[in-house]
Amino acid sequence: MVFIQQLINGISIGFIYILIAVGLTMVYGVLKLLHFAHGTIYMVGAFSAMVGMTYLHMHFLVAFLFAMVISGVMGILIERFAYRPLRGAHPITTLISGIGIAIVLENVYQVMFSSDTRAFPETGIETSIIQLTESITITNMKLIIIAAGIVGLGSLYAFLKFTKMGLAIQATSQDLRAASLMGVNVNRVVAVTFMLGSALAAAAGILVALNFNSMYPTMGSIPGLKAFCVVVLGGLGSIPGTIIGGLILGIVESLSDGFMTGMVVDKDAIAFIILILILLVKPSGLFGKNIEKV
Repeated sequence: MVFIQQLINGISIGFIYILIAVGLTMVYGVLKLLHFAHGTIYMVGAFSAMVGMTYLHMHFLVAFLFAMVISGVMGILIERFAYRPLRGAHPITTLISGIGIAIVLENVYQVMFSSDTRAFPETGIETSIIQLTESITITNMKLIIIAAGIVGLGSLYAFLKFTKMGLAIQATSQDLRAASLMGVNVNRVVAVTFMLGSALAAAAGILVALNFNSMYPTMGSIPGLKAFCVVVLGGLGSIPGTIIGGLILGIVESLSDGFMTGMVVDKDAIAFIILILILLVKPSGLFGKNIEKV
């Protein structure tokens, strides 16, 4: 029973990782770029929702959408000013640019809101426990997280499969240069990719801030790094791999938290242990393609 309980908890954690990591996967698929500023967007989403509710007096759902829009615009601006001028440069250069933007954003938010942990505004959603069986329970917040993850992934799937821009994103991820030669506006495709990924990361940040009733400017650092672990675990550029990888990481973390209490290894370190093992055993990830050496 304890195993099943931790399994349910792990699935809800996994959907948080999926919402963050899917943006990283899309950006890598299109640009072959490791977007290290992505974790800060998770934080921007939570604070944007807080601003919408506290200062603009928005309903929670309106503030949720408002935060996703603000974060999407932030993602576009990051791509435009931090990555686009460096397109074609050495990967280390773009990596450093992303890390720099992440540090700048965290410090800006610390100046604006201080570095103290603050409670998420009152939403009117009361936390309740749902009794599944005699010994297995789930909170309504975990159900909301799982439902939001499914809706987010379903919406992304529909967008990629049934819209012109979605098809353009898929074409660009297969071959950016060929897509450009065939008339695809690559800059627009990249901007939309950053916007979609940032909006999903913002949704994850809001859900976590709501679930734990806390938020702070550096809250995206560890989740952002774990999202990279998920992307590597699933395979760089593979959205199905990201989904499986996120669920695996969430479940493993939850099980370790339930069965390894008192152990030296912290649950946050589990993600990086998995990353090291995957890189040693299968560097391309679970669903990644092996790259032949030339």
